[in-house]
Amino acid sequence: MANEKKFVTCDGNWAAAHIAYLFSEHAAIYPITPSSTMAEYVDEWAAQGKKNLFGEVVKVTEMQSEGGAAGAVHGSLQAGALTTTFTASQGLLLMIPNMYKIAGEMLPTVFHVSARTLASHALSIFGDHQDVMACRQTGFAMLASASVQEALDMAAVAHLSTIKSNIPFLHFFDGFRTSHEIQKIELIEQEEIAPLVDWESIQAFRDRALSPLSPVVRGTAENPETFFTHKESENPFYNAVPDIVADYMKEISAITGRNYAPFTYYGAEDADRVIIVMGSATEAVKEAIDYMSERGEKVGLVSVHLYRPFSVKYLAAVMPKTVKRIAVLDRTKEPGSNGEPLYLDVVEAFNSTPELQAINPIIVGGRFGLSSCDTTPALIMGVYENLALPEPKNHFTFGIEDDVTFLSLPKKEEIAVVDGMFEAKFYGLGADGTVGANKNSVKIIGDNTKKHCQAYFSYDSKKSGGFTCSHLRFGDKPIRSTYLVNTPNFVACHVQAYLRMYDVTRGLRNGGTFLLNTVWEGDELAKNLPNNIKRYFAQNNITVYYINATKIAQEIGLGNRTNTILQSAFFRITQVIPVDLAIEQMKKFIVKSYGKKGQDVVDKNYAAVDRGGEYRQLAIDPNWAKLPADVEEKRNEPEFITKIVRTINAQKGADLPVSAFKGLEDGTWPVGTSAYEKRGVSAFVPRWNAENCIQCNRCSLVCPHAAIRPFVMDENESAGINADKIEMKAPAAMKGMHLRIQVSVLDCLGCGNCADICPGHPKTGKALTMVPLEEERHEAANWDYCVKNVKSKQSLVDVKSNPKNSQFATPLFEFSGACSGCGETPYVKLLTQLFGDRQVIANATGCSSIYTASVPSTPYTTNEKGEGPAWANSLFEDFCEFGLGMKLAENKMRARLEHLFTEMQTYRSCPEEVKELAQKWIENKESAEVTKEIAPAIIKACEEYESEASEQILAIKQYIVKRSQWIIGGDGASYDIGYGGLDHVIASGEDVNILVLDTEVYSNTGGQSSKATPLGAVAKFAAAGKRIRKKDLGMIATTYGYVYVAQIALGASYDQCLKAIREAEAYPGPSLVIAYAPCINHGIKRGMGKAQAEQQAAVECGYWHLWRYNPALEDEGKNPFTLDSKEPQWEKFQEFLQGEVRYASLAKQFPAEAHELFAAAEGMAKKRYASYQRMARLDWSANKDAE
Repeated sequence: MANEKKFVTCDGNWAAAHIAYLFSEHAAIYPITPSSTMAEYVDEWAAQGKKNLFGEVVKVTEMQSEGGAAGAVHGSLQAGALTTTFTASQGLLLMIPNMYKIAGEMLPTVFHVSARTLASHALSIFGDHQDVMACRQTGFAMLASASVQEALDMAAVAHLSTIKSNIPFLHFFDGFRTSHEIQKIELIEQEEIAPLVDWESIQAFRDRALSPLSPVVRGTAENPETFFTHKESENPFYNAVPDIVADYMKEISAITGRNYAPFTYYGAEDADRVIIVMGSATEAVKEAIDYMSERGEKVGLVSVHLYRPFSVKYLAAVMPKTVKRIAVLDRTKEPGSNGEPLYLDVVEAFNSTPELQAINPIIVGGRFGLSSCDTTPALIMGVYENLALPEPKNHFTFGIEDDVTFLSLPKKEEIAVVDGMFEAKFYGLGADGTVGANKNSVKIIGDNTKKHCQAYFSYDSKKSGGFTCSHLRFGDKPIRSTYLVNTPNFVACHVQAYLRMYDVTRGLRNGGTFLLNTVWEGDELAKNLPNNIKRYFAQNNITVYYINATKIAQEIGLGNRTNTILQSAFFRITQVIPVDLAIEQMKKFIVKSYGKKGQDVVDKNYAAVDRGGEYRQLAIDPNWAKLPADVEEKRNEPEFITKIVRTINAQKGADLPVSAFKGLEDGTWPVGTSAYEKRGVSAFVPRWNAENCIQCNRCSLVCPHAAIRPFVMDENESAGINADKIEMKAPAAMKGMHLRIQVSVLDCLGCGNCADICPGHPKTGKALTMVPLEEERHEAANWDYCVKNVKSKQSLVDVKSNPKNSQFATPLFEFSGACSGCGETPYVKLLTQLFGDRQVIANATGCSSIYTASVPSTPYTTNEKGEGPAWANSLFEDFCEFGLGMKLAENKMRARLEHLFTEMQTYRSCPEEVKELAQKWIENKESAEVTKEIAPAIIKACEEYESEASEQILAIKQYIVKRSQWIIGGDGASYDIGYGGLDHVIASGEDVNILVLDTEVYSNTGGQSSKATPLGAVAKFAAAGKRIRKKDLGMIATTYGYVYVAQIALGASYDQCLKAIREAEAYPGPSLVIAYAPCINHGIKRGMGKAQAEQQAAVECGYWHLWRYNPALEDEGKNPFTLDSKEPQWEKFQEFLQGEVRYASLAKQFPAEAHELFAAAEGMAKKRYASYQRMARLDWSANKDAE
């Protein structure tokens, strides 16, 4: 009896990792989107004891960088262990030097790559082939997969082929489109693969490994007389690769029934027009071919699997002899080249091979799909139409509108080309659980029915709280639609505010279904729906349901997590599978997804499933079909905001032409655009109760999004607003004025930290309470008034003197894309309030760069004078060097200024007052206050006094004021990949300030372990708990003796935080401030609304310690080390750990190990605190006497 086929519902990363695990003895890993989950799966399976082909558990090693991972792979291979890694984009580029070595030494390995865009004018985490194309010269064989199924099948081919050929392989598939697409695929089992393995080649590999029993030398240096000749000796091995790959493809085809070859053909046997392409676009091309073939057109597709070595023999074997026109499509761009790589390879093949020369077609090249730009069958049909023209356009683009160089093909209207498929779209809010619920939904359907299924998820670049859209498909046939759902049968809008932000009914089919999560009901809902939506409902016979999942979630105790309720409603409404089966499976997935969080969370989600039936149907008034269009709101805003920012924010950025970016070609983006968003996506916002306010300003200090602020008003300003105000009590300079704590309800993300930490009045209660947004919408007008009409009073006080005063300074970092309750952004915001008017920032890639600068939203902004932080991002690994470069450039320009001011004083014609200004600048050039004070006078004097020196000074006048140079990054950048640079920069002695936002995990890539991750914590890449104590970055930095270092936690001590930041910036040398930042990845059981309280708890129990090391004190004979933490309440330590899922989950999965690790974690915390106590007790007075 034949083995029954086994299916699994998974994404492309899972599929590739499944095979990689079987063939690997060791995996050296490092996180990077979108490849990280491959390594995470391998780590999880290893923690669970899963066995590979060799009957062993894979050894998983997390390295400090991709370069380090490649080095570890190289060494592991040389020592005789089959080793793999997973990477993408910039990470792959860091591996290139080792890739040359691995290929040159003919070591069998497979690098699995979720192909991704490279950072150039901007960073993008999405998919194309720029990264893999940068590797085509390394000597690695390159094998492309086009689908989730192929990711599994081709991974097997790659591993089998590398073992037999001794040539390393790079197996790649499209980032996100394949790596994160969920499909129902056929699994190849271990027992099916094992017979295909060339065990003799594995033994030969082991025999070649370095061993003192048979010593050899590798990695020699060669001179001109031998290097070239020696290099050519590898040719026979590369020549053998295509046949080896083809043979293994036949073996896989025999097992699976799926036809594979280095090149495959699909379409008419006598096609006259053919597209050649690789990757996920091949699936959309096949759909277009089927559609066109039914209409009598003779078109075809050559799919490229084996890209390197490029085999002309296998290309010729599948090319129809009837072809007249060929379009070669590349998912990459090589500026300045005479065509993209695949195009050039194909042209060369046809020019040099007699068999292909005989066909003699016209060959054109096209560029498409950069950064996952959607590629649909309609666009593919446009390519075939171009080929049908008398003179087809060459070097074209498609999918965009190029109105500058006019390379683009005309766009075509989207059409549904596949019948019999159910399509659904779900609009959600980042971290509301919509994406997770839909992943579960598609797995429930895929694993419990014979239906084929597909899920893909699109996002904006905000963290939790951003836009998400889930694209689901179900059908009775395999699904090849590798593009977004454009014509859904069902749409669910989980966020009421989206009705006016996005075109949520776009493409919804006639007779389709719409589900809305809303606080409105019945007539109120009908009244509040936009006209265009009501008209669409009526004109297209849409069945509309609504449910108040927000209210239900609150009643159950799930906070803002509406996902399970709405998932239940989806299954009940659509009945894509029997409702009873859906409910049963949903509850199974609840245990799987939330079991580690405790039975209470499981029970609440069970209740959510049961209450998913509390939806109602909205009656559609036929007269809605005649409603006029909604009147567009008239806004007084810059044209750039109207035409560019709002278009992108409405998820219509793909409609912008190339000319829209004229003047922005280098990636420059204006500041302050986030202030125009006003999304209104929070269900709950704070309400200010003026009578309870004690004017402490703490709410403003801790707000992650600068959405609550103290506005101090004079008499005229106060008269212009009809809202509660209280008389100012202090500081003295503001007495008699009026204070209003104003909330921007449309920018607030509703975390509740402000209300949580509000001390309020001891008798009457808190001054802030969380209430439904709809009750506070009127406050939007009050916010507008305050921002536009109330001038900043920060000049009346010293904003650096205390936490309260700091909040009278206008924040120059507002409404970022950070998560609700983010622990990082309050620090970033505070820096701008203290130094923003002269601040320059070098930012590491990571969370802090994504929430800071994701087009079109830029939260850094300017003050009333147009001054504000100047911000730039380079890479993940070089952020400190990047910032040092900025400082060195400033030093160079200011040295020139000093020379010019000195020279100016020698001019006889120079007025005395100008000379005095010049001398004053020279004497005080390192004083920010003095240079800021005299800068206007200097500029005015230079404008009035004409001289060569004056002219040159004015040319670089932006350097007159001493800048505040900040370097900002997370713990992954600072403790791991960028640590070498950080160490070099602080060692330089230059006056730079480094802020480390320490979340103790790689937050941006999903919560992987770093050297900042404490002992015992569960993180990705540490599935069984971290076994090594946290690196003490601060203490390492103090060993230099001339670096200012501090550890801070805002929620634990506002005063210590402010003092440390102030001292760090004032210190005339390098400074390092390490800030504890609770993160959504921690799984704080009390929620991110308690992020500030969590910092306080961390310090109270001894988990985190506050201290400062100020080298300036040594000159005064004082101990430079100050321990600011009080004696911890150690009895609370274990309770603190249990309050976060990253620890509590370990106790559920591995209880024995957890007890041991948690005890060790507490012991390590005590040791660290004791070491700080010893440092604090040192007597430095003798050191001064010795000098």
